[in-house]
Amino acid sequence: MRVIFAGTPAPAVPSLQALLDSPNHEVVGVLSRPDAVSGRGKKVTRSPIATIADEHGIEVFTPRRLTDDGVRDVLERWAPEVVAVVAYGALVPRALLDLPPHGWINLHFSLLPAWRGAAPVQAAIAAGDTSTGASTFRIEEGLDTGPVFGHVTEVINDTDTSGDLLGRLAQTGAQLLVQTLEGLASQQLSAVPQPDEGVSLAPKITVEQARIRWDLPAHIIDRRIRAYTPAPGSWTEFDDARIKIGPVAPVVEEAGIPAGTLRVTKKAVFVGTSTNPVRLSWVGPPGKKQMAAADWARGARLTDGQVLV
Repeated sequence: MRVIFAGTPAPAVPSLQALLDSPNHEVVGVLSRPDAVSGRGKKVTRSPIATIADEHGIEVFTPRRLTDDGVRDVLERWAPEVVAVVAYGALVPRALLDLPPHGWINLHFSLLPAWRGAAPVQAAIAAGDTSTGASTFRIEEGLDTGPVFGHVTEVINDTDTSGDLLGRLAQTGAQLLVQTLEGLASQQLSAVPQPDEGVSLAPKITVEQARIRWDLPAHIIDRRIRAYTPAPGSWTEFDDARIKIGPVAPVVEEAGIPAGTLRVTKKAVFVGTSTNPVRLSWVGPPGKKQMAAADWARGARLTDGQVLV
């Protein structure tokens, strides 16, 4: 089929690459978010998806909104049979949904109807789910409410960060997306409406929500930090400065530490919670790269009893 691919970040790359490698599909154009300014040098950078498309000589279109003038003209010129969407990052207006004969098919990183929204992987880890997956569905006007074509499942490990889990789902989801398009092309696949039961929402995580609350139980802190690693990144304050905190490990051997209070040894740094303490893995001080927590403690000359807030 003639396919437009709509996507932006790195987790969408395996899906685009799988379509490029498929002998049954032709990627005729790519939609991606506009080039972004990043870094201290304010350098303008292409999205990962736009970069891959450039390398393969595929035309890239980066409108700020799909309601902008000229968007429909570009899509009609590309004459797609289907639009494949993976983490594109913009709403599709009703006027464009019916343009391709097979519609807009989205790869979403949850087992719908669970965790509809922008942050399904983070939500699953934060909630303590033991499994999740990816779904392909036809986009309609509601938020991830369209009928589903297929699922793949994935176990959530006790140490998974959202980066770890999303990396695996991006690979298995890419194969699901290709299989879905092949089923549509052969007219052997139909979508099934989502059930009304089991709906949960996963809105985008804000930076403020990623602030660590040391007064929560250790297992909740562990889940949330893993869920928000690498993005938006968990953080706390020490000496009036914001520091980033990597995944932690709840422990029992350092009991009796008040919530947010540090206990420092030669090889480890522990922080109290409302239940068991946790052991820090790495710390990102302001303006510096992440480092092992013990190295941070030595450099900052930490002592027992100092507090993270």
